[in-house]
Amino acid sequence: MEYINAFWVGGLICALVQILLDRTKLMPGRIMVLLVCTGAVLGILGIYEPIQEYAGAGASVPLTGFGNLLWQGVRKAVDEEGVIGIFLGGFQASAAGIAGALIFGYLASLIFEPKMKE
Repeated sequence: MEYINAFWVGGLICALVQILLDRTKLMPGRIMVLLVCTGAVLGILGIYEPIQEYAGAGASVPLTGFGNLLWQGVRKAVDEEGVIGIFLGGFQASAAGIAGALIFGYLASLIFEPKMKE
């Protein structure tokens, strides 16, 4: 059942994003920023945590999950470090994921020989 919940929640998030792409004139970069900010705001309001517990990776993998992760890091760092935690928390919470994406992206580029689009 966990896989089904992850699938439909993640699919719903992706479908809503696709509707935004198709029906509005928003650029993809702005929609990505909107998703990250939405995840952070839902985290602040305490709404995203129950969704993430219910859907697992279906809620933590999309960009809304990244926004929530940044919020969780900032909240923890502010509790421990004070005001300076506003600037440190997001970096500390997301460092492993960002580093992994860079490393695996680089390794994939070595294996598959990327080409420029024409």
